[in-house]
Amino acid sequence: MSARKNIVLFGQAGAGKSSLVNLIAGKKVAGTSNDLKSCTLHWQEYSIEFDGESYNMFDTVGLEEPQLGIPQFLDTVENAYKLIQQLEKQGGIDLLLFCMSAGRLTATLHTNYRLFHEFLCDKKVPIIAVITRLDNEPGEMDDWWKRNEEGFRDQEIHVAGHACITAIRDNVPHRYEESRGTIRNLVKKFTADGQKQAWKGGDSMFVSFMRKLRGLLVGNRKPARKNMVSRLTKRCGMSPDVAEQLANRIKNDKVEGAT
Repeated sequence: MSARKNIVLFGQAGAGKSSLVNLIAGKKVAGTSNDLKSCTLHWQEYSIEFDGESYNMFDTVGLEEPQLGIPQFLDTVENAYKLIQQLEKQGGIDLLLFCMSAGRLTATLHTNYRLFHEFLCDKKVPIIAVITRLDNEPGEMDDWWKRNEEGFRDQEIHVAGHACITAIRDNVPHRYEESRGTIRNLVKKFTADGQKQAWKGGDSMFVSFMRKLRGLLVGNRKPARKNMVSRLTKRCGMSPDVAEQLANRIKNDKVEGAT
C-alpha cells in the first residue's frame, strides 16, 4: 500500500459533504448531522481506504457569506494555521473536492472556490467539482453538467474533473452505487503517484493565505494586530515573538519579493 493521500473537501453548507465522505468510504465514518462548528476552516479528519489505497479526508467549513467580518477573520487566523500545519505534517494536499448541491452558482460558492483553490493551494492542486442531490435528475445524472458547464466557465471556475452524483441511497440505490464508482475513479485518477505538484505549507503559506483573505473583509476593514497575536499565542500555542512576527507580516501590505 502506498503513502496516504490527503484530500480537502469543501463547499456549500447543506450540500451533503458528510454523506459524500461515507459514499467514498463505502461505510459510515462521518456523522451526517452538522457536527462541525460553523467556523471558517474548522475541519474534521477521516481515514478512508478503498481499492488498496489509503486517504486522509479533511472535511472543512468554508465561508458562509462572500465576505468576512473581523470576528470571522480572527477565527480563520486560528483555524488556517492549524490546518496548514496538519496538512504539511502529513505531506501536503493531493486533491480538492468542491461540493455543491445542484442549483445555481452563488457568490459564496465562487468565493469558497477562490479561498481553497487560489488562496490555500495557489492553483497547484487539482480540483474536482462534486454536484450532489441529483437523485431525480431526468436522464443521466451527468446531463446536469452538460447544461451548466458553460456557467462555470463564465464565472471562471475551472476544474480538472466533475462528478454528478447522489450521496443518499434511499429511493435510487442504482444511482448511489453508480455515484460511488464515479467519485472513486476520479479520486484515484487525480491522486495517482508521481503527479503531485509542490504544495508548501509552513509560515510563508499561512501569511500569504491570510493576506489574500484580508481582501474579503467587509468594507476592507483591517483587524488589529494585537488580536491576531492573541489568537496565535492562546489558541495555537505559538510563542509571543513568533506570533508578533507573523502578525506583522500579515499586516504588511508589501508582498515580499516584489520590486
